[in-house]
Amino acid sequence: MKEPLAYMRKAQGSWEKRILKSLNSMCTELSIPLARKRPISEQKELLNKWNEMGTDEPDLSLFRPVYAPKDFLEVLMNLRNPNYENGDQPSSRNHLGLIQVPLKVKDIPELKEYFGELGLNTGQLGIDDSAQVPPELFENEHLRIGQKVLTEQDSAAAQQYVRQGCPTALRAELWALILNISNQPEDILYYEQLKSNVIQHDLLVDSLIYKDVKLTASNDDYYFVFEDYLYQVLFCFSRDTSVLEHFTYSSATPPKSYIRGKLGMEEYAVFYPPSGVIPFHGFSMYVAPLCFLYHEPSKLYQIFREMYVRFFFRLHSISSHPSGIVSLCLLFETLLQTHLPQLFYHLREIGAQPLRISFKWMVRAFSGYLATDQLLLLWDRILGYNSLEILAVLAAAVFAFRAVNLMEVTSLAAAEAVLADLSTLKVMPLLQIFLFATVT
Repeated sequence: MKEPLAYMRKAQGSWEKRILKSLNSMCTELSIPLARKRPISEQKELLNKWNEMGTDEPDLSLFRPVYAPKDFLEVLMNLRNPNYENGDQPSSRNHLGLIQVPLKVKDIPELKEYFGELGLNTGQLGIDDSAQVPPELFENEHLRIGQKVLTEQDSAAAQQYVRQGCPTALRAELWALILNISNQPEDILYYEQLKSNVIQHDLLVDSLIYKDVKLTASNDDYYFVFEDYLYQVLFCFSRDTSVLEHFTYSSATPPKSYIRGKLGMEEYAVFYPPSGVIPFHGFSMYVAPLCFLYHEPSKLYQIFREMYVRFFFRLHSISSHPSGIVSLCLLFETLLQTHLPQLFYHLREIGAQPLRISFKWMVRAFSGYLATDQLLLLWDRILGYNSLEILAVLAAAVFAFRAVNLMEVTSLAAAEAVLADLSTLKVMPLLQIFLFATVT
């Protein structure tokens, strides 16, 4: 089922119309087609500089991202269930956050049970001073088990294993095992076909991707070195029609465009871009961390594609799924309102609704906000639990960690300043303290 709730389907539909309208108006303003075949000379040039596309400096000043996370948040804030008139939604406690739809989200006892392996008595990678076991002992034993899991090529065992974190040396292989990516000759051939499609055709979304990488990853201390990988992966992704398959279980529908001169004639409608996914501001940050693990383009590509169709698409579509962004926002606000009520009310009173700050973290799955080693430990757990709910828990844990400072601030700008730099945070201790060491 794509999406059981009619009002969610309707909201997603009108959001898609807005995105497409934005894209089409950019085409009209700039007099640029959505797609064009490249002249042979241009094809040759692109092929020659395929591994150094970042050296190009086309003038993209007129291009703008189709949307940014904050535009999307405005849409989510206006979601309402029409069955409850005048906002009298049945709720045991009045929800004072920005998200006003009644979805079921887990409370702390349920989260404790769900994320049981993150408990204080279980060995974890990402915790330096576990009281029960000297860290070296745990790490050596964990490494040995990880090697065994890889030898046996057991995907389910790998998924269970990474809940306690991946040893750096095994992470790339374990993730590939969980995602069932083996990089066979036919996979490499498929990637080469996508590449030749990029060489032959120029799409308007290429300029959006190019600009996004320049605005985000290129300015990031961790990721700027991967700039060329990002273009290769994202250009190929936009041409990949196999990505369309995820729309069978996504609340979203791929956008359609018409072959020139055939507007409105269904038999001339094509999905645009061929993948059905229009990139937004920050999209390239879904790929950037994976570049640390995979250096072979076709394998990097497949891992990203699988991560996208399993997880990341949920972060920018409107749905009632527990890992969907609406549920994550509601989970985040509920955790704060329930467990840090004073902080929640204080921030709300000064016009600094917490979700306005944390939304961008969750939409990007914290990529570009945490130090890379910490981000990979977080993504280990996303794969291990096959769920994005941990993003909301971490976002709440960050607020809890900085609560003393946040109680002092008197404006949204000041609150944002307190939370501007997350690069020194350690993911696992924050999650453990918030879930298991707080009195509930």
